[in-house]
Amino acid sequence: MLEQKTKHTDRETRKIALVDGHRLKFDRPLVMGIINVTPDSFSNGHNATLNGGKSTPKQWAERARTMENEGADIIDIGGESTRPGAKPVSADKEMQRVLPVIEEIRKSSTLPISIDTYKSETARAALDTGADIINDISASRLSPDMAKLAAEKKAPLVLMHMLGTPQQMQKNPHYDDCVAEIGQFFEERINYCLDQGVDRSRLILDPGIGFGKRLSDNIEILAGLRAFGRLGLPLLVGTSRKSFINMLHPTNLPANQRIGGSVAAAVVACANGADILRVHDVRQTVEALKVFRAVGEIS
Repeated sequence: MLEQKTKHTDRETRKIALVDGHRLKFDRPLVMGIINVTPDSFSNGHNATLNGGKSTPKQWAERARTMENEGADIIDIGGESTRPGAKPVSADKEMQRVLPVIEEIRKSSTLPISIDTYKSETARAALDTGADIINDISASRLSPDMAKLAAEKKAPLVLMHMLGTPQQMQKNPHYDDCVAEIGQFFEERINYCLDQGVDRSRLILDPGIGFGKRLSDNIEILAGLRAFGRLGLPLLVGTSRKSFINMLHPTNLPANQRIGGSVAAAVVACANGADILRVHDVRQTVEALKVFRAVGEIS
């Protein structure tokens, strides 16, 4: 019988304090389950939009409980589609969608909740309703006071790289050195947040797979994730069901059938240093990561 030994990494000691005093521990890669409370999610199916966006908060909360039982460490809730070309919605509409869901989940779960929004009004209301983390695809560019809110609430803040806005981000994106340019962007946004009073220990970075990226850029980012390790912050990666998978393996199937590619990309991201994996398919991802970690412990 082989003796199993766990390799020591900086994940074993890294933690992030949440709003309620609990902490996210990065002793292993964490899985963030996606709930899109929108009628036009790009990823149709039971993991995305239920009943054409007509589901009740209780039904969404049940979906969150299923994800928790499948092994999710965080639930990420969004009320506005950010797929390429998606039309923006008002903060009022966004809050009407997400706040009742957060409130319902909080009745039965203490699992950390992330609010996926670039609007500070929505983020503030979500935190007041029970959310713990702000996941801002604009890295506090579209709502400049988002960083101040995170500082005020002592909430972890995800800074994601995106070219422009969802409406035009995929119109001829170009980089000379994708990974290096994203790294420079992170440095600028980190300094901005620090100037706004955010504690560096509460920042999380997301290179924004699919947000103003060509296929080659997405692959380069996945291969070069360790380059962002020099910044010393947790790294969140979201590849789940994204179009680059269909570019690599073209089919006529809907996005919710891209499970194999999604899980493979998640494992690659984990192998290259990702700390949080944002996914639709929690059970399959958790299963794959357990195999990956088991092999890593004895190799």
